[in-house]
Amino acid sequence: MKGKRGIAGILLVGILAVTLTGCKNTDSSKKETEKPVITLGSDNYPPYNYLNEDGVTTGIDVELATEAFKRMGYQVDVVQIDWEEKKELVESGEIDCIMGCFSMEGRLDDYRWAGSYIASRQVVAVNASSDIYKLSDLEGKNLAVQSTTKPEGIFLDRTDERIPKLENLISLGHRELIYTFLAKGYVDAVAVHEESIVQYMKDYDASFRILEEPLMLTGIGVAFAKDDDRGICEQMEQTLEEMRQDGTSLKIVEKYLDDPQKYLEVDDLGY
Repeated sequence: MKGKRGIAGILLVGILAVTLTGCKNTDSSKKETEKPVITLGSDNYPPYNYLNEDGVTTGIDVELATEAFKRMGYQVDVVQIDWEEKKELVESGEIDCIMGCFSMEGRLDDYRWAGSYIASRQVVAVNASSDIYKLSDLEGKNLAVQSTTKPEGIFLDRTDERIPKLENLISLGHRELIYTFLAKGYVDAVAVHEESIVQYMKDYDASFRILEEPLMLTGIGVAFAKDDDRGICEQMEQTLEEMRQDGTSLKIVEKYLDDPQKYLEVDDLGY
């Protein structure tokens, strides 16, 4: 009888242990879902933001944002937006911030910024067989850019004396289309972030050549509405800098880019 009672006691302790463990897990999940949500708007822009093979949103900016906001006590909801409407969306409060390889150069007065947290080169790419080797060789050529991006402004404004007059500047709403236009020969060149071109060539085995002469070196930041006075932007900037200093950012960036350290050299960018 004592033996049966002993066995029953052991079983009861085991059941209680499992039950208590389940309660702890439930409590932990509950606490996680109770965290306030930050809605982050971006578009499909590998390797910064894209869907992986399992249909899960991932990328450099997604991982950096998730870790940073977690440290700040938030959870993140990454939503796909029409990039041309980003400013209206963040100003209306439909999204809390914009983060998708977003250049700060020339936009410092348009948003409240956290950054820069990554350095990026804006470059021109051509087909491997092209006779274009310098920016000056673009004179009278056709070039494609993604609309509302920094390269579009560079070629429209032509305040940089190195930028020649084009035959046509074609602005397209989706990043993927500019590469299709180049591969099909509809344009002679494209202008975009270097990391984006490198990623596209890896993903689609494309034979593009990046001109050695860059359009510009720019800092990447997280954009909040200009009148956003919640203090989240300032906290985000501090947290991203802490992640850069403690090596977290390097561990994330090296998953996606070769020579990751060069992308984290942002101290001399002047932002």
